[in-house]
Amino acid sequence: MPQPGPEETSTELARRRHLLAVARGDAEPDLVVTGGRVFCAPTREWLDGDVGIAGGHIAGVGRFDGGERIDAGGRPVVPGFIDAHVHIESSKLVPAEFARMVVPRGTTSVVVDPHEVANVLGRPGVDWFLESARGLPLDVLATAPSCVPASPLESPKVRFTPEDVAALSHAPGMLGVAEMMNFPAVVAGDEDELRKLVLSGRQADGHAPGLQGRALDAYVAAGIATDHEATRVEEALAKRRRGLWVLLREASNARNLLDLLPLVLEHGPDWCAFCTDDREPTTLLRDGHLDEMCRMARAAGVAAEEVLLLASTHPARCHGLHDRGLIAPGRRADLVVLEDTEAFRAEVVIAGGRVVARDGVATPFAAPPVPDWVRASFSAAPLVAEELRLAAPSDGAAVRVIGLVEGQLLTHALAELPTVRDGAVVADTARDLVKLAVVERHHATGRVGLGLVRGFGLHAGAFASTVAHDAHNVVVAGVDDADMAACVARLAELGGGLCAVRDGAVLAEVPLPVAGLMSAADGPTVAAQLDALDAVLVSLGVELSEPMMALSFLALSVIPELKLTDRGLVDVGRGAIIPFAV
Repeated sequence: MPQPGPEETSTELARRRHLLAVARGDAEPDLVVTGGRVFCAPTREWLDGDVGIAGGHIAGVGRFDGGERIDAGGRPVVPGFIDAHVHIESSKLVPAEFARMVVPRGTTSVVVDPHEVANVLGRPGVDWFLESARGLPLDVLATAPSCVPASPLESPKVRFTPEDVAALSHAPGMLGVAEMMNFPAVVAGDEDELRKLVLSGRQADGHAPGLQGRALDAYVAAGIATDHEATRVEEALAKRRRGLWVLLREASNARNLLDLLPLVLEHGPDWCAFCTDDREPTTLLRDGHLDEMCRMARAAGVAAEEVLLLASTHPARCHGLHDRGLIAPGRRADLVVLEDTEAFRAEVVIAGGRVVARDGVATPFAAPPVPDWVRASFSAAPLVAEELRLAAPSDGAAVRVIGLVEGQLLTHALAELPTVRDGAVVADTARDLVKLAVVERHHATGRVGLGLVRGFGLHAGAFASTVAHDAHNVVVAGVDDADMAACVARLAELGGGLCAVRDGAVLAEVPLPVAGLMSAADGPTVAAQLDALDAVLVSLGVELSEPMMALSFLALSVIPELKLTDRGLVDVGRGAIIPFAV
């Protein structure tokens, strides 16, 4: 890390002198939270006393005279919530609008992996994203994207070399290396993957869905510190036994928390922390953020004190954030006055010593403008319906089908005899089989991957997204080739986004012109647009919850079993492109 300059050093010395004076009782604090029950994470106690704050940090818990006063009225005063792993881009909001949605719910820090924008805009995109997050009431801490692309079977705008990853991991403010998604390559000892870890020398987050036994040993031995992909308690326990921090995930389309809570109930909260990974703005608006996870865990029987460790202290410990996660002298003054420890509703949120939200409403702040070059990310070649023709196997063989799993990112690898018309495989809505395509959108190559998917329930039209993890090409599912092509054409006009088409007419859309991933609109506006799109999809027969989130993960080549990229069908376990015919 770079050494502070003389001016920064002088400022920090002055801040600390003032903080110590307040702690000694020789000076007045800037702000005092009085009359609350203060959570002491190291002992899991509730203490009576004032929380004195000076220069954005906590001076102590006791009695403090003077300063601005906030009366907690006997309510719980707890550390600000910390999301241990999240992709802000998946909320479809720029950082400022994401902050506006989560800060009033008690979240004061997030650890982000900006690999979505990295796949679309490269290092300049990461720099812009993190710069746009500076000065917000939400402290956005980052890890360096390690897998751009997630595997060699995807086609991003740029590819990060091991040297790129290592250099970025040492940039100011970076906590380490983000999730190592190509876990089969790490387990196999692939030189490029190991070079990322060795050259950076920083803590590395993991991503190892379903990994077990000796392969899991190898993955952890490579230097991995965390994992957020466990879906079964047995899997989570095996990872925890190997010293991994198990990040308990509750995303919009990966609802894993309730299945994993027995790990906490039976073995305690150690080596566990909350994360949301990917949440739609509709989920943030209606259900919440980490506050929802707190409610769920408490309702499932986890003690309130342990819930708070999972939501604040443990995410900080997991990432070596020694300046937060506790209400204790010298720590950042990130505090939440809760209504109670059942609903976990935030009445007052303090971040960096400033009141940033009251009664569910964020204190007003300005959002930085989005530069034009960030909006110019769509470069797909024009697509015609004929390019979506999927030739039938000449020998009448069965074909591979991606099987969706409700509420999970995992898919099944199925085999079905296709419905064929004029020598081409077509959708068969009676068997819930629709066509799937991934269209390369960064270099105008014209490359298109084709396949079939089961589980949407779609019976007419098509729907598409430029949010297509992780390379973020265009992913489109449909019954009709012309409607699929019309979806891609409309997204090109929007500069990215989501849309649904039937009989050539656009029925609903969500413009996402910021890197084709995010809107510049506020959260409630984007949530309303998503609601309108979801309603249209229901009218087209879609029964799956969070269908757009489910669609967006069908191109991710590192989550088992079967996925589709612009290069073809991917057998995730083998890490290879496989033929359509079985």
